[in-house]
Amino acid sequence: MILRTLLLLLVPSFLMISCKKEPQKPFTGANGEVKIITLDPGHFHAALVQKEMYPQVDSTVYIYAPAGPDLELHQRRIDGFNTRTENPTGWRSIVYTGDDYLNKMITERKGNVIVVAGNNRKKTNYIKTSVEAGFNVLSDKPMAIDRESFLMLKEAFELADKNKVLLYDIMTERHEITSQLQREIALLPEIFGVLEKGTPENPAVIKESVHHFFKYVAGSVLRRPAWYFDVNTQGEGIVDVTTHLVDLIQWVCFPDVILDYSKDVNVYNARRWTTNVSKEQFLTITGLSEVPQQLNHVMNADSVLEVFANGEMNYTLNDVHAKVSVIWDYAAPEGGGDTHFSVMRGSKSSLIIRQGKEEGFIPELFIEPNHDIDVLQWQKETEKAFQSIESQFQGITIVQAGNGFKVIIPSKYRIGHEAHFAQVTRKYLQYLVDGKLPEWEIPNMLAKYSTTTRALELARKNGN
Repeated sequence: MILRTLLLLLVPSFLMISCKKEPQKPFTGANGEVKIITLDPGHFHAALVQKEMYPQVDSTVYIYAPAGPDLELHQRRIDGFNTRTENPTGWRSIVYTGDDYLNKMITERKGNVIVVAGNNRKKTNYIKTSVEAGFNVLSDKPMAIDRESFLMLKEAFELADKNKVLLYDIMTERHEITSQLQREIALLPEIFGVLEKGTPENPAVIKESVHHFFKYVAGSVLRRPAWYFDVNTQGEGIVDVTTHLVDLIQWVCFPDVILDYSKDVNVYNARRWTTNVSKEQFLTITGLSEVPQQLNHVMNADSVLEVFANGEMNYTLNDVHAKVSVIWDYAAPEGGGDTHFSVMRGSKSSLIIRQGKEEGFIPELFIEPNHDIDVLQWQKETEKAFQSIESQFQGITIVQAGNGFKVIIPSKYRIGHEAHFAQVTRKYLQYLVDGKLPEWEIPNMLAKYSTTTRALELARKNGN
């Protein structure tokens, strides 16, 4: 009787101990110590993380996802990387597709880093559930698509801190060479002066981008899932691609500065509008034979999908006026692609990124002097000060263009959007070894998603 009583007392204690999260072993940078879990991959960015291999990452990747076309497309992309002629990868995928895939992932604990890139309506809950269970998370953008999910994301960061895991989003555009150069040149007062404050009519910082539903990725036509056109699932354009643009404004204008979204950000104007996608265009992009019924709410009487993919916002960041806009078209013009335009105004010059037809749809950076300065003196000071950029970025120079300069960028720096995913991943792997993110990253991620989700609220309130 005594033995039975002891057993009854001990069993619950044993179960409680066995269900506790095991303390995460510190990362050292050793080969294969990072074990990736890919959770419900519905976006091609999930595969691009694996376009290259990393010594620190084990070659076996565990995938937990519902069965269906999203998973099939992801597996085909990984197979394509494994079988390509040049620098093939050697990934081995172990897939679980049961309805309980999320709980199964948590209980089996096959890995220590979860990659999330897919359905944005589910994503924030995936993130919160994962960090609460003690997993590190590398997430595609956007991590939040409305104020409700923003508050959940805020809680997820608190849980990540409590459980000593790293939650980080994939900001590939920081690795685009013109953005990097814009950031570095803005730190040189001889060339740029100081950042202007601007006005609502004439913002000091402008970032605009144009994207396309129909495009090629890794040499093949990009198949987008049907839910990509449902803004209740994917998120509207004003909270999706704008994530990159808002991030760049924070990163370029206030490098390494901690931002407080409750004090430093004021979104004062926003609007949104639709991109019309015909039924034929939708079927081409998705590879489907019919438009699913769940998209009836975005289809008009002419069988055209009206997708709120476009957005614009005006806001201040530390009293600097900024403007962000994103436009989605069906397909790029012949020879073109996604484009980026950026202006950053200083007291001496403006740093302008152009990527239009004249630039061959390749981003180019220009330094243009203000009209109210001594241009000849500025040119001399610019040529001298730019030597520090040349020493930091070997092979990059400037040539005169009008009264200003064009930055000449060698092809070795033009590695392309897909290659930036490996750059972000390697940086994240180093953060794992460091055991922390830079102190400004988490508050600035919150500032970024607060900005985009507030803009959505305001655009809807304005009836746009």
